[in-house]
Amino acid sequence: MVAVRVYGRTMSGEILIEVCVDSVASALAAERGGAGRVELCSDLLEGGVSPSAGLIELVRARVKVGVQVMIRPRGGDFCYTAEEFEIMRRDIVAAKKLGADGVVLGILDASGNVDVERTRELVELARPLCVTFHRAFDMAADVFRALEDVCGSGADRLLTSGGEQTASQGVESIARVVKAARGRIVVMAGSGINEKNAASIVEQTGVTEIHVGLGSLVESPMRYRNPRVSMGAVAGREYQRVQVREEDVVGLRRAVMGALVDTDNGETKLGKNVKSP
Repeated sequence: MVAVRVYGRTMSGEILIEVCVDSVASALAAERGGAGRVELCSDLLEGGVSPSAGLIELVRARVKVGVQVMIRPRGGDFCYTAEEFEIMRRDIVAAKKLGADGVVLGILDASGNVDVERTRELVELARPLCVTFHRAFDMAADVFRALEDVCGSGADRLLTSGGEQTASQGVESIARVVKAARGRIVVMAGSGINEKNAASIVEQTGVTEIHVGLGSLVESPMRYRNPRVSMGAVAGREYQRVQVREEDVVGLRRAVMGALVDTDNGETKLGKNVKSP
């Protein structure tokens, strides 16, 4: 059983695990492992960009859990031109038609502030889908001002590492963001969360959702390999890829459940439950 989502929010008393995926295989592994939702991207080496229509359609057809589609026209910063903004608009329309449950996006201006006007326009375009403002938030000049701006944009969820490289490093800041949000928006912790630190991050921050990668290198099935040619910036990447493994998702869930459950009454230390699939 997975957590029930209403406009992108979990029902009270549950910890939801969202897994970032870039393939059908990873999406299926995440679902089998007990994830409550997947974030679908392409090009994870760039931090994730908008996936193709074919990938969205096939993942949606194969999995029953929620599918959040990344809306990011390119890698790099989050200050977009008029043309790039129009691409984002069109990608949102396409994601809606292809059955996405929500979209994931973020826009900043050149001064490092949330571009509230254009973010609000995309949020309204995406309705009735839920909207997550992604870790562009962590690149903002002032995360607490950015929190108010994201709330004002109408977004349903905020993904953050607390303005630090990883959620572990930003745990105190995430806790302050959760407190400052006052329930106006779901705050989801992400970046560097794994089986070893997930329970501690949940306990220390009070978040009800966590975002994880859990990708493992998988070797290519190619028997012939040309050592003289590389198609990308990183030599040898043609012969390996990153894929989510079901057992890693299961391990993460067990770690969170084992650390948070109070064995005397069956509830978690936070008064939340992490339901088994």
